[in-house]
Formats: sequence, C-alpha cells, structure tokens
Amino acid sequence: MGMDLTRFGRHAMIGAAWLGALAAGACKDRSRTDNQAAVADSTDSLVNSMAPGDTSRTAPPDTSNAMTNHPKWTDANIVALLDEVNKAESAAGAYAAGKTADADVKAFARMMMGEHHALRVQGLALAKKLSVTPEAPAEDPVKTAGKSEMEALRSAGSGGAFDRAYIDQEVSIHKAVLALAGRAHEDTSNRELQALIEKAKPTIQKHLDRAEELQKSLDKAKT
Repeated sequence: MGMDLTRFGRHAMIGAAWLGALAAGACKDRSRTDNQAAVADSTDSLVNSMAPGDTSRTAPPDTSNAMTNHPKWTDANIVALLDEVNKAESAAGAYAAGKTADADVKAFARMMMGEHHALRVQGLALAKKLSVTPEAPAEDPVKTAGKSEMEALRSAGSGGAFDRAYIDQEVSIHKAVLALAGRAHEDTSNRELQALIEKAKPTIQKHLDRAEELQKSLDKAKT
C-alpha cells in the first residue's frame, strides 16, 4: 500500500483502506491486529476486483493505473460516493473539533466541517438539477471505511495521540479522495458532473496540503 503501517498504527489504517479501495495494489500484513485486519479486509474484495495488485509495500500505489479493469461507475454511483465522502469528512471534522485541544488541529477540523459540507450541498444540488438519484455501487469503497474512520477516532485516546491519529488519517483519506475524484471524472461523460469534480479538486488538494503540514508539525513536537 506504500505506507509505513507501524508508524501510523491502527487509526491510520482507515485512510489506507480508502486509498487501497481506489488504487492498484494490496496485500495482507500478518502482523496487523484483529482490528486492523477487520478494517483492511473489508476492502480486500473490492481491491482485487478493481485491478491486478502489485503486492509490494516499497512504493506508493500507482493511482494513474487505478482506473483500468474496474466496473464503470454510473453518474448515480458517482454522486452517491462523493456525497458519502463529504458526509463522512464533515462528521469526522465535527467530532475532532470537539475532541482536540490543539488550536491548529481544531481549525483544520472546522475547515473539514464547513468545506466538505459546502461540497456536499453543491453535489446534491447538481444531482437534483440533472435528475440523478444517488445510488452507491454494489461494492462501495467509502461506506465501510467512513464508518470505521469514526470508530477509530472514538478509540484514539486524547491529547497528542488523538491529534496524530486524526491528522494521519486525514492525510491518507484526502489522497484517496483525490484518487476517487480522478476515477469519477474518467467514468462520467456528463460535462457538468466533470466540472463539479474539477472545481472540488483544488479544495481537496488544499486539505491534503494542510494536513501534511500539521502532520509534520505534530511529528516534530513528538520528538
């Protein structure tokens, strides 16, 4: 999966699950705890169905090839998945904002609440305009991971441990969301839906950049 699982621990497995469900390559780590395995195994069948896997952990997954050999998402699937992402990130941000005592992490969490909610409103408005009823694909890469994300946050402890767990997660998740957006853009031929995705991408990239900045800051504080 191209991630240091020892460093990120079981809470960052949620972000890895999101990314693994969208990118080529997956393998099982025999050293995982039962909880880690439950999170990752929930996406294994989808990973295997989407692309032939390179089981090496020595390099990041090649998301440029993740769009090949997968069941094409319909517009209804895409709208549903984007809505699930934004709903999950808004909820995680709300929880983290109430849990953290770190001013920077709290500001980031509030940004997740507000900006993902705004993206959700835009997506649902476009779906209504296009008369598209959201319908998740049979194998949904977001629903299970989003639920597990909240469970991980609730068990992440407090203080610095919680902050690192949340931010580590957000880095991995936003990488996965960018991959999801890229695949969705490839799968739809609707220009308005493509335009919505293109408009959202800079916001998601901004979130990723800020999460990575916070990750470095928290790692530095830990040492």
